[in-house]
Amino acid sequence: MLVRALEKAASGQAGVVLVSGDAGVGKTRLVGELAEVARSRGHTVLSGQCAELGEAMPYLPLADALRAAARAPETASSLLEALRARPVLGRLLPDGDVDPADQGGAELAQQQLFGAVLGLLGELSDTEPVLLVFEDLHWADRSTRDLLTFLSRVLQRERVCLVGTYRSDDLPRRHPMRSAIAELLRLPNVIGADLRPLRPTEMAAYLVTLQGGDGARPAADVLDRVIQRAEGNAFYAEELLAAACTGEELPAGLADLLLSRVERLSEIAQRVVRIAAVGGRRVDDDLVREVSGLEAEPYEQALREIVSHQLLVPDGGGYVFRHALLREAVHADLLPGERTRLHAAFAALLAEPGPGRPAHPAAELAYHSLASHDLDGAFTASVEAGRQAERLAAPAEAHEHFDQALSLWDVVTEPERRAGMDRPHLALRTAAAASYSGDARRAVTQLRRLRETLDPAADQTLYAEVSERFAHYLSDSDDDVQAAETARGIIEMLPADTPSPERARALTTYTRTVLFTERHEEIPALAEEAIAIARATGTADAEAGALVNLGLHTEIGGDLARAERLFSEARAAAGRVGDLTVALRAHYHVARAEYDRAELTAAARSADSGVRLAIDSGLAWSVYGIDLRFLQYLVHYTAGDWDRAEALSDSFPIRVGTTAEAQVSAYALFIEVARGSATARERLSWLRPFWGEDSLVAYIARGLAAELAFAEGDEHTALEHVSAVIRAMGPGDAGIIRVAATGLGVHAERALRARAAGDGQAEAAALRAAGDLAERARWAAANIASGPRLWLGFEGRAWLARAEAEWHRARGDDDPKLWRGVVEAFDYGFPYEEARSRLRLAGALLERGRREEAEDEWRLATAEAGRLDAVPLRKALRDLGHRARFGTAERAEAAGPLATLTSREREVLRLVADGDNNREIAAALFISPKTASVHVSNILAKLEVASRTQAAAIAHREGFG
Repeated sequence: MLVRALEKAASGQAGVVLVSGDAGVGKTRLVGELAEVARSRGHTVLSGQCAELGEAMPYLPLADALRAAARAPETASSLLEALRARPVLGRLLPDGDVDPADQGGAELAQQQLFGAVLGLLGELSDTEPVLLVFEDLHWADRSTRDLLTFLSRVLQRERVCLVGTYRSDDLPRRHPMRSAIAELLRLPNVIGADLRPLRPTEMAAYLVTLQGGDGARPAADVLDRVIQRAEGNAFYAEELLAAACTGEELPAGLADLLLSRVERLSEIAQRVVRIAAVGGRRVDDDLVREVSGLEAEPYEQALREIVSHQLLVPDGGGYVFRHALLREAVHADLLPGERTRLHAAFAALLAEPGPGRPAHPAAELAYHSLASHDLDGAFTASVEAGRQAERLAAPAEAHEHFDQALSLWDVVTEPERRAGMDRPHLALRTAAAASYSGDARRAVTQLRRLRETLDPAADQTLYAEVSERFAHYLSDSDDDVQAAETARGIIEMLPADTPSPERARALTTYTRTVLFTERHEEIPALAEEAIAIARATGTADAEAGALVNLGLHTEIGGDLARAERLFSEARAAAGRVGDLTVALRAHYHVARAEYDRAELTAAARSADSGVRLAIDSGLAWSVYGIDLRFLQYLVHYTAGDWDRAEALSDSFPIRVGTTAEAQVSAYALFIEVARGSATARERLSWLRPFWGEDSLVAYIARGLAAELAFAEGDEHTALEHVSAVIRAMGPGDAGIIRVAATGLGVHAERALRARAAGDGQAEAAALRAAGDLAERARWAAANIASGPRLWLGFEGRAWLARAEAEWHRARGDDDPKLWRGVVEAFDYGFPYEEARSRLRLAGALLERGRREEAEDEWRLATAEAGRLDAVPLRKALRDLGHRARFGTAERAEAAGPLATLTSREREVLRLVADGDNNREIAAALFISPKTASVHVSNILAKLEVASRTQAAAIAHREGFG
């Protein structure tokens, strides 16, 4: 199963395998064998382990994997080069910290790191497939779990195989990893591999294999006894066999077995093992020696003895326990006082590192301090660990550490001095970390408790600051009513004649919460006040947010030019203060407004700029990062730059597991349906479960599925999709117009056939259905203010014109003037829909005997369909051309095997004939390798050949090399 997953990843189908089983069943051995297979095939292997540190060290397996790979000769060069391009990952390496001032904000840091990890894996996998292993996920910290979930969702076409292992017997019902695994296993690209205990025959074969290749076999009675006692656990069996070979009798329990091996050591060696167990699974050599108090020579002798018994294994500058269970058993066997004293010794060394000793994470110091009951030390280290977690883009861990510090506040001495802040501001920071980790409700709870302890009369500024954040998090939790009331209370409390950052932020939060309520008329005055105060007090974040709020309100009111100016101002203000969230939001609204006004060149520039910002910031998968990528694709699709749009859609997932992924995926259907790509059906099959859950997915996916079915002659399915989409949308939603136009086209064809066959009943039924759709389209256009938009743009008016023309065609009044109007309506810069409208115009002109005009329109549409490689449209035009006996159609059929190729496909074929591979073709034509692959597949299909060699032979035969 694992090798198949590795092979699929190598072919461009990323996958995740979660390997589970009881402790010692063989998970590590299994993935170790897989790693060897991967290395033998030239793959990059990145492998890291989690550790039992109370979820205190974020991204430990990732840091472990990067650190190991950075030292390995076969991976160091390419990895270090990739890390230099992604400083946020470099910070995970030893001594890799950076100035926090270089970061874009704590709330975005995790997304930046996630984006950097995805970019790193994508870059490495471009060269060779990647195997990424995260071991011992039952000890995974929250950020590692979030990273695992993120990668499992977004890895699609990268050549990456992600394997995680966890102990199924170490996941009690309330363990956070249990729910995470349950969610992951619902994803389409995640599979589970549960390692069952070995059967007796399998265990016997395994134990024989352990004896090596010299032919030696354990005695039958020894073998039987080990198999019986191991109960199918490979690790139990291995340890039992090792003990049995020495003639020692050991207790049945694993802990006793492990401890008995430790007890065979000398007293000094046992002491070192106990100290190492307190240090953790992987321990620093210098720290263990200093805690032991031994001189160098006896310490080295003890270590040599331990290593010879394979209890500790050398690992760089330290040692790692051969098995985590061994460390656990030794640590649990310590006397309470002994354990406390050893933890205290580690804490003392970590608190004051000596010369030449690398600094350790504050989380490690906090862990040892708390375990040694040093509450003052644990408090100080927890606050610093929270700060370090923020810099490492680990808000969940930051919240854990800050929250732990808050819980110790009342029992430590001089907490304010130790924390470097007062209790309310530590609580604010804790709430912010909770919100940034996606738990806005916990932030609300935290600040609700804090507000109850504050006296507005004692410190009005602090109360306002806490209350504004409280309102902000309430809004994030979809409680806009209480959020608005809270923000309004701050505004009324703070004097209007005394400008302050708190009042500016409160006004901004309030206008955000009432934007789509009956109080929206208050927005202009309050937003203007917020902007003025923000500028007077230098509160650029509040200024940028208020400008966006005012811009949205202005756009709803119809002043589009002013709205765009406000969005541009917001973008500039956010850029000055480094607020990437507002900056991306402003970039999106600037580009969207330009698109709505049919300024496609400007919209493309703005969308491209916004996407570059999102990618450079590691935020391509943030909310507005995704929205900007959608818009970027849509602009290029509309403008007819389909190769560019198709290259952009390479990052859109096909195998989707969430509504958000389904929305992203659905956009790629615009071109896939228009080009008749086989991928469209695969994508639609993955999107089907989400049709009933999300109206946007239903609108895009089922609307385009209707077009696909109609093009293939399946009118019944097309109308089913149309009806379902209309039911899922509000009556005033402008999207109804496009879907109704598609349905009207189907009913027009039915009415025409019925009329020609003299079937009055079928004609009447088609006209009734068409009339209903036409009325729905007209009502949506006339009552658009009742929907999510308050004005009908260029595209909406063009689709309304198409719906009216199809309605008249259904009634038998296929007036060329109507279709000429549709062509002109789409002439704002939508060449594909303009070409589809010309097809109808050509048919209408032919009906009236205006053959030359019809052929002119047909030629224009044919040229555009060929340029776009719009296969279904090209087929419909070819059918019309043959029926009308247009000369170009007759000549095209006899023009040879290359006649059906588009201009871009001819360029690709020329390079195929030269022997170029897909990557070389992509570089030569400035397209993605995936797009090049699609073009090659289309060429092979059109030429009806099975290989590139055969296609090249045809090209040379036709003089096209």
